[in-house]
Amino acid sequence: MPVFDHQGGRHIDVAGARIYTQTLGPEDAPVLVLLHGGFGTIEGFNGLLPALDGWRLVGIDSRGHGASTLGGEPWTYQRVQEDVEQVLAALGVRRASLLGFSDGGIVALRLGAAGRLAIDRIAVIGATWHRDILQTTRPILAGVTAESWRRKFPDTYADYQRLNPEPDFDRFARAVVGGWLDETPSGHPDESVRRIQAPVLVVRGDTDHLVPLESTVALRQALPRAHLLNIPFAGHVAYEDAPEIFVPALRRFLKEAD
Repeated sequence: MPVFDHQGGRHIDVAGARIYTQTLGPEDAPVLVLLHGGFGTIEGFNGLLPALDGWRLVGIDSRGHGASTLGGEPWTYQRVQEDVEQVLAALGVRRASLLGFSDGGIVALRLGAAGRLAIDRIAVIGATWHRDILQTTRPILAGVTAESWRRKFPDTYADYQRLNPEPDFDRFARAVVGGWLDETPSGHPDESVRRIQAPVLVVRGDTDHLVPLESTVALRQALPRAHLLNIPFAGHVAYEDAPEIFVPALRRFLKEAD
């Protein structure tokens, strides 16, 4: 089956950056937008694609990631949210469901709260939602540098060098970490998640050191229409750690009647 391979997509100019998007699946199928995590690319979702047959899949490399350029604006969750909105508008997508991992999940929550896109369903994995989380995670996130990332995750660094049209990993890493640490309204959606009207599936791996269980439960309680899936024996990348649990739950959620 086709996968995200950075071969058949296109770039869309948005606010000084060239955002890469690739679409798979039947043109007349409902749209599912895939939003990856920090330092990742749309290729990170390829393992899930067999479970998402019957969907029109729109993958978007976040600003600076994969084949998307960084541009000159600060990297923030708000900036990425607006990038997604403009990419979807350029593609003619007016209604969609969202699947976001980590940073992509935060962006998905912001999209749901903003209300500018007609959203059927939102599934988020390993996503924080409130700036208060930085009281716990700031020491971990602030310690991430280009060099530390290259050492710990050489494969993602190699992907960046292979795909990015304007590679500057040091500048890119500083920009993304700056976005992680943003405590202003351009960062986490905070209490605005209460405005989300679409059903939300909130997924967390039980050993996720970046997303405390208490914070995830609070997100579940803040959302008007939500389900919580805390997956045992899984970490931050829960959809890869326990696909046998995650995939059936996601498929049921996406097909569930309102």
